[in-house]
Amino acid sequence: MSENLFDVGKKSRKTAQESGGYRLHRMFTTEGTDPLDDVKYVKRDSVITEPDGSVVFEMRGVEVPEQWSQLATDIVVSKYFRKAGVPGTGHEVSVKQVISRIVDTIADFGREHGYFSGPREAQIFRDELAYMLVNQMGAFNSPVWFNVGLSTKYGIRGSAGNFAWNFEKGEVEEIEDSYVRPQASACYIQSVEDDLMSIFELAKSEARLFKYGSGTGTNFSAIRGKQEKLSGGGTSSG
Repeated sequence: MSENLFDVGKKSRKTAQESGGYRLHRMFTTEGTDPLDDVKYVKRDSVITEPDGSVVFEMRGVEVPEQWSQLATDIVVSKYFRKAGVPGTGHEVSVKQVISRIVDTIADFGREHGYFSGPREAQIFRDELAYMLVNQMGAFNSPVWFNVGLSTKYGIRGSAGNFAWNFEKGEVEEIEDSYVRPQASACYIQSVEDDLMSIFELAKSEARLFKYGSGTGTNFSAIRGKQEKLSGGGTSSG
């Protein structure tokens, strides 16, 4: 029998804790130097227009790495910059802000839950991840850019209705603030039964996932096909 995602996650966390936490070494960064400060930044405008010239999105004077293309600038600024609720500036104005809120939050979570052997390893993890992101060696999926760090860095609250793993109880539970345990996975696979309530429950689950930028696929094999018999004697309309 294949392991589910929660079992794999628990084993990974347990392995890290039993070994005293992961021990890391630097590949791209230097201790005591923030890789986000080693990059040259420029102020740039992000303006996206329709073929007829009408403006779809506009944010001027944003801070981005000089080596980033205009396309990369437009994607990150228009899609992933937080547009409201950021203390001091109202919205995110720099790529440094975006990357910092993500890597700091992930590193802090790993430190809190015993994934690293000590503060030094947590800092290495944070710095190496920041380096790879700012130098475009890799990129997270959309939900990470959308959601991670909004609570920890900006105090932004999310709505209730999402679910997260409770490490102490060892079970999934509904949470009151979706940004405290942000949705960071991009793809979900769901199932549905041949039942009207199950079909509408699926629609609700899909809406929850779409709200925070994820996608979902569903196995519809259980639902009867068009013209198949119903319990009341009629046939399905498909």
